[in-house]
Amino acid sequence: MGNGILDIGISGLLTAQNQLLTTSHNISNVATPGYNRQQVILNTNTPQSSGAGFVGRGVHSTTVQRIYNQFLVNQSLQIQTQSQSLDSHFAQIKQLDDMLGDTTSGLSPALQNFFSALQDVASNPSVIPSRQAMISNGEALAARFQSMDQRMSQMREDINAQVTSIVVEVNSLAGQLAEINQQITLAEGASGGQPANDMLDQRDELINRLSKLINTDTIRESNGSVSIFVGNGQALVVGSQVLSLKAIQSPDDPSDLTLGLISRNNTIQIHEDQITGGVLGGLLSFRSETLDNAQNALGRIAITLAHSFNEQHQLGVDLNGDMGENFFTVSSPKVISALTNNPASNITASISDHGALTTSDYQFSYDGTNYTLTRLSDNTSVSTLVAPSGGAPLVLDGISVTGATILTNERFRIQPTVNGAKDIAVNIADTTKIAAAAPNRTNAAVTNIGTGKISAGTVNPLPLDPNLQQPLTITFHAPYDGQYDVTGTGAGLPATNQAYTEGADISFNGYTFQISGNPAAGDIFTITPNLNGSADNRNALLLGALQTKNTVENGTASYQSAYGQLVSQIGNKTRELEVTSKSQANFLAQIENTIQSTSGVNLDEEAANLMRFQQAYQAASKIIEMSNTLFDSILRIR
Repeated sequence: MGNGILDIGISGLLTAQNQLLTTSHNISNVATPGYNRQQVILNTNTPQSSGAGFVGRGVHSTTVQRIYNQFLVNQSLQIQTQSQSLDSHFAQIKQLDDMLGDTTSGLSPALQNFFSALQDVASNPSVIPSRQAMISNGEALAARFQSMDQRMSQMREDINAQVTSIVVEVNSLAGQLAEINQQITLAEGASGGQPANDMLDQRDELINRLSKLINTDTIRESNGSVSIFVGNGQALVVGSQVLSLKAIQSPDDPSDLTLGLISRNNTIQIHEDQITGGVLGGLLSFRSETLDNAQNALGRIAITLAHSFNEQHQLGVDLNGDMGENFFTVSSPKVISALTNNPASNITASISDHGALTTSDYQFSYDGTNYTLTRLSDNTSVSTLVAPSGGAPLVLDGISVTGATILTNERFRIQPTVNGAKDIAVNIADTTKIAAAAPNRTNAAVTNIGTGKISAGTVNPLPLDPNLQQPLTITFHAPYDGQYDVTGTGAGLPATNQAYTEGADISFNGYTFQISGNPAAGDIFTITPNLNGSADNRNALLLGALQTKNTVENGTASYQSAYGQLVSQIGNKTRELEVTSKSQANFLAQIENTIQSTSGVNLDEEAANLMRFQQAYQAASKIIEMSNTLFDSILRIR
């Protein structure tokens, strides 16, 4: 009996000791990240059969179990990786929103100042200081475009640096996971399958840190290890084996860094649309969904402004009597050959319709049969069976491919507007070169007796007619029969017996004008070169009208409204991400609170357990003491 009671007391003492040790361990790790509360699982010893029934033989510790809810942890990982992605995207777009929406350093003030200076030239076309102010404000406008583009390019470089840094951190975590996988397998094997709780917590904490950086999928293997997959199922950790990520140049745009997975000395690209979570997913989504579009949109405004202003400026005459030159320099499309292309392959691309430009990038490819130009924002495409040429270009959204030396399955990225803001600059330094005047003057002869009047006239769109400034004479028939003759030098001249329609366009030598009223027989109207137009502001007024003219997006938006749309889009997206990221963070906090309420260490509860297990330990000691007393009593029997 003594030995039986002693064994029971010892079993109780040992289990109470295990419980005290485990409780103390919990208390010590109350602040340890990723720690899950542990408890000792007890079971009764096999009872002893007797004639009076089964007599208990004490207790033993089956295992030390961590309080862990796999479902909640998986849910937490999914929410956390989404939350980190949203936070990362929001942090980046907030910088862009602040820059674009700034009322002092944004584009709007510079745009307004330039056109205000232009209006001053229109009011004082011969005043040199006004002309100098126009050039200076044009340079300030170009500098504003360039500084905003430079800031966007800096953000792109910062993203590349962060991608590189994150890849290093991901590889470090992957290596630690592979190592701890091996340790867990060995430890649990040596202990007969008992869970290595602290190692499991450490591994879960590593997975938790990894999910903050990149979206992952985990599979728990039968040997206790965990395999980690990224992207579209690419293995990163398999048991104790680890693969490495690498920051590589994007095959389509080497200026952007993307992800590659190193496998057997080969680097396999992980497509960016497969990286949907973590800080890395947020950075890549910001670059592809927001930054690229914003930089293209700003470039489109710069290109459309420069081109439309140049076109109108070339239709005027400067103080020297010469036709106007390009006021701004205009960027050309950026063409990028894929890294896999033959170095000898090339294409020629240009902008054929500046008003039709979009904010998308394009891809030109050849599959062995079709030459295809694709708008990447929505995959709209046009194709031809014959290689594009100057006489038969392949055109989409104002982008023309006019030549291609390309092999089967090769591709080129075309970025029509990405360098628009970077490359814009004022092309004129001499104030006399500003073409504020119109090239021709119209006059009615003083001897006219009818009520006919001739308009000032306008120059037809480019290209200029070589006979633009050749004098023209319009003479109405006498006797008057409703017809007139046009004489002068140029195509279609002389033109006789032209029917007169009041207010109708009359166009010769690239110059269009109208005659109104009722001309009389023999009335004469003339168009002559504007040889002394220092006080003429007609072309300056037409240049000023471009400020509110819809020249962007197929004639649906002005420069300012196009910029306003960009600011609005970025602002709305910023607000959307701010709200969504806060909501996701709150959801994550709720899940983590739920996990903590189950798996976290509660000091009050542990203190109560400590007292309870102490009492159990003391009671078991009393059983041992009682057993010893009984044994001594037996020994004293004679």
